Amino acid sequence: MDSSDEDGSESLQNIFTEPRRPPTPEATFARYLSHKDENDSKDSPSEVAIRLVGSHPLWGHYLWNASVAVADYLQSNRDLVRGRFVLELGAGGGLPGIVSAQIGAEMLEVVLTDYPDRELIDNLTYNVDHNVSPTGRTTVDVKGYVWGHKVDDLLAALPSTRESRRAFDLIILSDLVFNHSQHDALLRTCELCLTPLPGHVQEPSSNQPAPCVLVFYTHHRPHLAHRDLDFFNKARSQGWVCEKIVNRKFPPMFPDDPGDEEVRSTVHGWRLQSGENIATPPKL
Repeated sequence: MDSSDEDGSESLQNIFTEPRRPPTPEATFARYLSHKDENDSKDSPSEVAIRLVGSHPLWGHYLWNASVAVADYLQSNRDLVRGRFVLELGAGGGLPGIVSAQIGAEMLEVVLTDYPDRELIDNLTYNVDHNVSPTGRTTVDVKGYVWGHKVDDLLAALPSTRESRRAFDLIILSDLVFNHSQHDALLRTCELCLTPLPGHVQEPSSNQPAPCVLVFYTHHRPHLAHRDLDFFNKARSQGWVCEKIVNRKFPPMFPDDPGDEEVRSTVHGWRLQSGENIATPPKL
C-alpha cells in the first residue's frame, strides 16, 4: 500500500474535494462624456470614468441606463445642483452624484450613499477621489446608509451655515424602484431629508427651483411594471406631487432577458415634490 494511503490523507482529500470556485471578476470601467457648458472652465473634466465592482449581489457592478439619463438631465438643468445640497441614495458607481459635484460650483454639498458594504463604499470613494477635483472633494461625502433608517448622519454632513433649514435640495434615486419591498423605506428617507425639520420653514429663493426628488428607472421586468409604479402610488398617498419629466430610449441593459424589449429599453424620469414645497396647487 502506498504511504499516502496508510495515513488516509489522499483518500480524505479525494472525498472532500470542492469544485474550484471561479475567481472574483475584475473591476471594470465605464466612461461618461460630460456636456460642456458656456460657463465651464477650460480645465473642467470632459469625462467621468466610473469604476464598477467586478460582481455584487446588490447590482453595484453595472452602470445603469437610468444613472446616465439622470447625469444628462442634470447637465441640462444645472440650476438643480448649482449651489445646492444633493443626496444620492443607492449610488452604486456614483455617476449622478459625481456629475453634480463637477457642475455644482460653489456652496455645494453632495452626499453619495449606498448600502454599508465595504466593497461598495470603497469603490464609491475611489470614483469620487478620481473624478472630483481636490477643491471640490472637500464638499463631497461618501457614506454607508440603509434606506428608511435615521438620517442624522446624512444631515450632519451639511454645512452649519444652513442650520435653520438643514435639509437637501435634491435627492437622486436612480434605478431603485425595482426594489419593491423598499418603497416605503425610500420614501421615508426622502421625507426626512427633503422636508424641513419641525418648526422650520423651507423658503427657497425665488430664482432657484423648489427642492425635489428625481426618480429615474427602467421596467427591467415588464411583467412587474405595475409593482414598480406602486412607488408613485404610495408617494401620492403620502402627499408627494409626482410629475413625469423624461422618457428616453437606450440599448437594453440585459438584451437576452424576457419581456418587451422596448419596455426594457426605456428610461422614465419623474420629479417628486413635497406638497409643502409647491407654490401652486397641481392641476387635476
